[in-house]
Amino acid sequence: MIRSLEGTVSFLGENNVVVVVYGVGYLVYTPTARGQFVPGETVFLHTYQVVRETALDLYGFLDKDELTFFELLLDVPKIGPKSALQILCQADVFLLGTAIMEQDPEHLSKMSGIGKKTASNLVSHLAGKVDNLFTVDSLKHPTQTQLSEAQTDAIDALITLGYDPREARTYVLKEDKNEDTKTLVQAVLKHIPIP
Repeated sequence: MIRSLEGTVSFLGENNVVVVVYGVGYLVYTPTARGQFVPGETVFLHTYQVVRETALDLYGFLDKDELTFFELLLDVPKIGPKSALQILCQADVFLLGTAIMEQDPEHLSKMSGIGKKTASNLVSHLAGKVDNLFTVDSLKHPTQTQLSEAQTDAIDALITLGYDPREARTYVLKEDKNEDTKTLVQAVLKHIPIP
């Protein structure tokens, strides 16, 4: 099994990159929407290889924790590699780990755009499986703070307007948390790109 890959990014697609290693281009499925990949730059990816009758697929992650979560997601019923990747495109490790450890599927679905049924399924099936790998403190993202009710409502409003949940959360957190919902939404709309 190929467990890591280091090479140059030669192509950037939607949730995939081509990494050239000694003249051989490997197609690797990975979350590209976060803007972490730049064509021409060297990357090191932690990989998971999926062998099927008709395909040999590689899934890669810049962070080892993402690979760990990817493998955990594969243990959840009805979640295959492509679904697991899609989940990691919508919710980062910090959000997933915190929601699972705190048994809070609603927070996960609200912050990530993952459906309520899927979020509940993830939290119930992975409960207890992340405790040995992480602590709640280690999962805290530098920007992950307790949201006020106005901030949560502002994020919901932005998601309703068609904005990406993670992007909406990032922009709302940049504003004064003591503002009311309407003021927060108006402030964010001045800075956030139109979806």
